[in-house]
Amino acid sequence: MHDLLAHGVGLLECARRLGWALNTVKRYARARNVQELLRPPRYGTCLVDPHRDVVRCRLTEQIPVTRVLAEIRERGYTGSANLLVRYINQGRADPERVSPSPRRLVSWIMTRPADLPEHTRRHLADLTANCPEMTTLSTRVREFAAILTQRRGQDLAAWISTTRADALPASTPTSTGRRKTGTPPSPA
Repeated sequence: MHDLLAHGVGLLECARRLGWALNTVKRYARARNVQELLRPPRYGTCLVDPHRDVVRCRLTEQIPVTRVLAEIRERGYTGSANLLVRYINQGRADPERVSPSPRRLVSWIMTRPADLPEHTRRHLADLTANCPEMTTLSTRVREFAAILTQRRGQDLAAWISTTRADALPASTPTSTGRRKTGTPPSPA
């Protein structure tokens, strides 16, 4: 596809020639290499999830899977051995958790904590605990959501002042001194 683009063929014509959807062609055109096209798999909740920490711990101790299965069954696991093996083979029980994509991390921050699966809440807590700016950002996003959903407009000015005082990266006004609304900056 990049060869077609290099020869001056447009995106729509590339889609027609290759028999691909236009959005797929656009995504491939934006990618500089194959790694940019790879997306981490999105797994739903699983019967093994409540036992993930035990599975991880036993795997790092190099305990055989059959013994791990017996132990988590004693703790209430009702799934099959095949499900546990597939879970492990997918890397979902790896002790070193893969960092989520920026898009997924934003979706976790934007979701009410009660609506996130327990393992996702723990992963998000681990990620934000390692970065003070992320902890502050996550807190401010949740506060803003509460102001909006609870219709507490009177609290918005205080929230804005607090957020500005946090001086989070990329949250300061642009170097031109104007805000995006086009209003002039307040006198300092």
